[in-house]
Amino acid sequence: MKVGLKWIVSFSIIALVAIGGLFWTPVTDISAQGAFLTEDKIVGADVAWILAAAGLVLLMTPGLSFFYGGMVGRKNVISTMLQSFIALGVISMVWVVVGFSLSFGESLGITIAGKHYGIIGNPLSYPFFSGVGNLPHSMMAPTIPFILFALFQMKFAVITPAIITGSFAERVRFISYLLFIVLFSIFIYTPLCHMVWHPDGLLNKYFGVKDFAGGTVVHMSAGFAALAGALVLGKRKNPHHEPSNIPYVLLGTGMLWFGWFGFNAGSALSASASAATAFGTTTIASASAMMTWIFFDRINGRSVSALGACIGAVVGLVAITPGCGFVNIQESLFIGFISAIVSNLMVNWKALKRVDDTLDVFACHGVGGIMGMILTAIFAHGEKASLLHGGLEVFLHHLAALFLVSVFTFFGSLLLYKITNAMITLRVSEESENMGLDLSQHQERFN
Repeated sequence: MKVGLKWIVSFSIIALVAIGGLFWTPVTDISAQGAFLTEDKIVGADVAWILAAAGLVLLMTPGLSFFYGGMVGRKNVISTMLQSFIALGVISMVWVVVGFSLSFGESLGITIAGKHYGIIGNPLSYPFFSGVGNLPHSMMAPTIPFILFALFQMKFAVITPAIITGSFAERVRFISYLLFIVLFSIFIYTPLCHMVWHPDGLLNKYFGVKDFAGGTVVHMSAGFAALAGALVLGKRKNPHHEPSNIPYVLLGTGMLWFGWFGFNAGSALSASASAATAFGTTTIASASAMMTWIFFDRINGRSVSALGACIGAVVGLVAITPGCGFVNIQESLFIGFISAIVSNLMVNWKALKRVDDTLDVFACHGVGGIMGMILTAIFAHGEKASLLHGGLEVFLHHLAALFLVSVFTFFGSLLLYKITNAMITLRVSEESENMGLDLSQHQERFN
């Protein structure tokens, strides 16, 4: 089999990264900047919980691969699953080399009325994880080792581009996809992560956005990137298919739901009451959304299906993510209910059906993230009051941030798809698409 230049170049880049880390000399001594506390500030219970939570979030990416893999046609199961799974390798390397620095490094941005607001981190703050050690960081995670915080956040960076894959399943070239997710992680995910979760981030410090575990950073960014991808790659030659393996979808949903406890409750960054609240609201919102979805389907003349139950459960998990630590159980019940109805309507909206978003990523993750962001601004308790607690300003700031994030992620992703396509054609040939990506891209077959 002939090996193209693009594969040789890709391998060379990986080799340079792997070897380069051995010879990297830190540009600055981060530990001397006074940002780190002493080792006696570490809380053992918090360390134990975040270690477990990081493992749970990692499990979500294989869970997503089963969730998506069971939904596509039989000729594309392996390729679809691999597109999710491979993010564990690609994005982990990007995160160590430069992603963590861009997300949580020294804040670079703009100054408004004498105050600094970060847009992205300094890439020279923690390249190759230099300066990322066992001491806790005073502002980001004061009770756990900084390296644990970095690794926990890495799992969020991994699953975000993996979510996008469902929108262009069954028609994207594998090597082009690898290039796109590297570009997406560097130019879309990291600035958004910095603006929302860094203490000096623009959306955090200026807009006061409340995003407990990633409704904005993860799900909205992936949802709008998915919509852009479906538009750029165009419709499949045969857009109608039967899901290949519903038990895979059920298994994937269970793994996602299980892992989501680490995703949401772990974002408290401590073994605390806040983590317990997030744990409870996460499961109740998902349960509410699952039941709402199947009954809403039946009321509208559709069958009660295992596929519908699984999609509903995931929509509930997406919608509760930004507010899981800020709302109570009663409010999470309503969030799951209303978000399932809105996403269900979007999945079945004829206008959106004209866009071949293979697995309805935008209607579920994008719309679920939007609903979560709005509902968080309505119901959230805490220091910054939400709409129901006299906080009109927080609500309006959330709407403004929602608009900015939507525009940034959609048009930014659109540009990155165009750049990727100019470098390596994104879409497989018609012959490869008819053959199925399992065989045409990977020489493997799902039995």
